[in-house]
Amino acid sequence: MLPITIKKLLAGGSELKDITVKGWIRTRRDSKACSFAELNDGSARENLQLVFSAENGEFSPVLPRLLTGAAVAVTGDLVAAPAGARQKWELRAKKAEIYGECDPEKYPIQKKKTSDEFLRTVAHLRPRTNKYASMLRVRSELAFAIHSYFRDNGFFYVHTPIITSSDCEGAGQMFSVSGLDFSDVAALPKTGKGDIDFSKDFFGKKTYLTVSGQLEGETLALALGKIYTFGPTFRAENSNTYRHCAEFWMIEPEMAFYELDDDMSLAEDFVKSITRHTLEHCAPDIELFAKFVDPALLETLKNVADNVYERLAYTDAVKILEPNNSKFEAKMAWGVDLASEHERFLTENYFKKPVLLYNKPCNAAAFYMKLNDDGRTVRGMDLLVPRIGELIGGSERENRLDALEKKMADFKINPENYQWYLDLRRFGSVPHSGFGLGFERMMMLVTGISNIRDVTAYPRVPGWAEF
Repeated sequence: MLPITIKKLLAGGSELKDITVKGWIRTRRDSKACSFAELNDGSARENLQLVFSAENGEFSPVLPRLLTGAAVAVTGDLVAAPAGARQKWELRAKKAEIYGECDPEKYPIQKKKTSDEFLRTVAHLRPRTNKYASMLRVRSELAFAIHSYFRDNGFFYVHTPIITSSDCEGAGQMFSVSGLDFSDVAALPKTGKGDIDFSKDFFGKKTYLTVSGQLEGETLALALGKIYTFGPTFRAENSNTYRHCAEFWMIEPEMAFYELDDDMSLAEDFVKSITRHTLEHCAPDIELFAKFVDPALLETLKNVADNVYERLAYTDAVKILEPNNSKFEAKMAWGVDLASEHERFLTENYFKKPVLLYNKPCNAAAFYMKLNDDGRTVRGMDLLVPRIGELIGGSERENRLDALEKKMADFKINPENYQWYLDLRRFGSVPHSGFGLGFERMMMLVTGISNIRDVTAYPRVPGWAEF
């Protein structure tokens, strides 16, 4: 028999007879008259209190086994809890069955506070803690909000390749994909120069895990108008910071006929919308994070959801930051890309709200960003938010064939590998724009969790690919 979820029971408005709930025991305590257990099934942050008394059944064989972590099915009557109880309803048990026992001496998840560092080593069990169960519920709802936003605004959801031969960022920090057997290096096919001959590989050329679906997304936007991708991306960047993972999820809209201002307006409206949705639909879980993770979380989220974002040209940002260089580890000057400390200073100390930074210098920009008439800056933009820093990176894409070819030459990008991308500028080119939002960084924003390793079920970082 399928159980009724605890979320549904606690939201209901009436007593129920002979219902069955199933889940995992969080705690149990005994009194002279009866025993109490807290049951959680993952459907909600709240537990359901179970009451075991001799007048309703014989529970002496099962009670000693109702230990933290045990999986059980309990049948009984849902009744109003006594006045002053923490929740409105409780279940007076009539029958209990144990599906899976749990030895409390060996079970790593105890009621006492446990460090995030330790919980990463038992990532297969940490969703049973309040914090990580709440994180996963928020992650699910946030993903739904993202899809809903784009669907409601006329975007088409597309799927771009995970295996690719193109490097969107031009940085070379990509994971290689190969069908060759590297266990016997001497047997690998070689070119006349002695290099590995990837023409003999599975795809007939060097291929990688994607760092972005942007380039392929542009081709689809220039046929469908407005598209977005939402999928995994990979960076072989040996970075052990709190906001970098080797595997993460990206949301990347691309829009035909959008210029830079349109791109920034969409980014602002998008982030406001999904933040409001999360506040509205994940209130109990957000309350947990505000209580135990980040006391300023609700204030931060209301700031993001309700303010008009500051639009700030890069050159003006430098004028603000340079006089404050004594406060920064990385000194600011024109042409220097903003570091996290600069981004947070602008959003947390100076403007005290999100900032849309635009017209970045050429030397700190990707090859596909459109060159401004000044020849020094490009039509790139970053959305900076308090506590996180850069949340979104985007730009108006270079739609002029000659300008793009020159930029690719400057980046030493072989145009023969990107003829399909250049064709977009040859055949019916239009102004178009897009951006990328890292899903895990958005999760850090809405939960207050400070380390990217803790906003995904199984993080992938340098030296760590367990589970």
